[in-house]
Amino acid sequence: MRKRLLLFAALLTAPLHAQTIGTNQPTGKDGTYTLSVKSQLVVETVVIKDKSGKFIPGLSAKDFTITEDGTPQTIRLFEHQSLPEDAAPLPPQSPDDEKLTLYKTLARTAIASESAKGNKYKDHRLMAMYFDMTAMRPEDQERALLAAQKFIRTQMTPADLIAILRYSGGSVDVLQDFSDDRNRLLSILETMIVGEGQGDVESSDDAGSADTGAAFGQDSGEFNIFNTDRQLSALQTAARMLGGMNEKKSLLYFASGLRLNGNDNQAQLHATVDAAVRAGVSFWPIDARGLVAMAPMGDATQGSPGNAGMYSGTAALATTDRFQKSQDTLYSLAADTGGKALIDNNDLTRGIVNAQHAVSDYYILGYYTTNTAMNGRFRKVKITADGVANATLDYRQGYYAGKEFGKFNGTEKERQLEDALALEDPVTDLTIAMEVNYFQLNRAEYYVPITVKIPGRELALAKRLGGEHTLIDFVCEVKDLAGGMTVSNVRDNVNIKLSDATAADLAKRPVEYDAGFTLSPGRYSIKFLARDDETGRIGTYQTTFIIPNLNKVVERIPISSVVLSSQRSDVNSALFNAAHGKEQARNDAANPLVENGAKLIPSVTRVFRTDREMYVFLQAYTTPPATAAAPAPASDAKKDLVAYVTLYRDGKKVYQSQGIASTPIPTSRLGITPLSLTVPLGGLTAGEYQCQVTVLDAAGNRAAFWQGQMALVN
Repeated sequence: MRKRLLLFAALLTAPLHAQTIGTNQPTGKDGTYTLSVKSQLVVETVVIKDKSGKFIPGLSAKDFTITEDGTPQTIRLFEHQSLPEDAAPLPPQSPDDEKLTLYKTLARTAIASESAKGNKYKDHRLMAMYFDMTAMRPEDQERALLAAQKFIRTQMTPADLIAILRYSGGSVDVLQDFSDDRNRLLSILETMIVGEGQGDVESSDDAGSADTGAAFGQDSGEFNIFNTDRQLSALQTAARMLGGMNEKKSLLYFASGLRLNGNDNQAQLHATVDAAVRAGVSFWPIDARGLVAMAPMGDATQGSPGNAGMYSGTAALATTDRFQKSQDTLYSLAADTGGKALIDNNDLTRGIVNAQHAVSDYYILGYYTTNTAMNGRFRKVKITADGVANATLDYRQGYYAGKEFGKFNGTEKERQLEDALALEDPVTDLTIAMEVNYFQLNRAEYYVPITVKIPGRELALAKRLGGEHTLIDFVCEVKDLAGGMTVSNVRDNVNIKLSDATAADLAKRPVEYDAGFTLSPGRYSIKFLARDDETGRIGTYQTTFIIPNLNKVVERIPISSVVLSSQRSDVNSALFNAAHGKEQARNDAANPLVENGAKLIPSVTRVFRTDREMYVFLQAYTTPPATAAAPAPASDAKKDLVAYVTLYRDGKKVYQSQGIASTPIPTSRLGITPLSLTVPLGGLTAGEYQCQVTVLDAAGNRAAFWQGQMALVN
């Protein structure tokens, strides 16, 4: 049972930038044609050691054999990078000898490719210091900058070249290309302002949060308030910047942890790691918080939570859990790219030294692959050293081929989209947010609606037949984690014709798409792809979700997932509807979010405006499991459930709605009780809130509670 619906959501986003669609150029006036030949150079860095662990020098290209997917390759590029492990640091400079300059503004530059730099990178260790100002609080920013300055002054060697990159929420800025000029590097670090950037990526509103009373400002859009995709996307951009040279690169990632929340896109983490591996970059995360001796209720740097969690242990557990999750992502980034994370250590310089010592002598081998297909598939590389006994080789075991999706006909585009769904290397050119809900249909099945949001500003428009059009491809696959089998899928191709008014609205509003599945209780993974057919750009959303078995819930009231929304829409006013006639009527009848021809649109990002109302919807199931197979008794049909909504900010209750009573649907064997509440938001200030929904059954002496994060903006 599926339903596909495409419409505009009500929340505004950033303006749309004009895009130009290229066309094929005709032949020249003299009738000549241009023949272009593409070749793909694959570069591998190889460390070869003997049985005693010492590097084996003096080898040539003839001593190595390379195969890709079992096919022999011809080595076209061969270099030996000599980097002594025991090199003495540069002589220290006295404060009088240092020639530091405090710049009024820091100029932005770019990472020069190897061809532009000539032979400058040979026999040098390339280390990029990347300061994620959005993931560090001011005190951690200062600690990271001081550690970088200490390394440059006391432990930098003649073989080291250092670049400085900064991310403060807008873009990745290259403040200094790879250089050995210590005065220039120190001047940039001294000029960098402590406190710039958000510095609040770890802010949350759980039982361990401090009661600060701080104001809240939306500066990053609704797609970025409750997820860390943009931090990972910025890291992916930095890795691509460093891919222009063949040598090994180490990216020193200074951050105060990086936590993936429940609604974060796992595909972005995979794409970031894959981009680093493809570019030959290893991540070396450094936790700028250092060794933290956490008090159970927090130290003097934060206020008291001021809630009941102080006495039940909930606040202490939430604080510890939040801290550990922020370190898990740092560890994953390092382990998957060949680096090592420095956590729980006050000597942040140690993390830079670890990256420095990890890169010693190695060989660079390059070949032009015989497989020129740009299909994005993983290609296994095997390198052997012929004639070298007892040798151990350390190298990249394979790579993901490049992907091209914009230069195919209809049949090829269809195949490429299916291939993109099967790829382990996600494509994340488009921003996607998703919400997964579930509602019980019967004892064995659940209706699972998914709602997807895509910023309209990222979609291209094309003129066709006198009107603006945008064409979007959707493909989705749901797999059972227990057996790895595909249990459901969706494939849609949507051609949307826009008027001048709706085309202008597309620049300001996200496009929303939904679909529905019928699933049994269990653990599932979902992978959703959206493709802008005009530009070939693809976005991927990937996550896991659980459908609980509500039949086993006895001590509390079984409830569905809770939907937060700010919009109801007529199903007939949708911009596009893939189902028509009787099929649409059947889908609407099965979808609990559709009532009397109006559809409740899930918020997805859970960001609401203070001048609108918030709608809360859920279902409760009141029939005892033992009698669910038969119609509910008349007495049960009159049993009321009471529900109300409570909003908390900084651990304090700021709003509680009036309780509403609802009775089960008389014809429902499960005792389905729909609960719909409306919360006026006009009297609340902008900021992040914890929303709690409480359902009470006075007759059965049972209750159910649900909590989730939300945010209000002006």
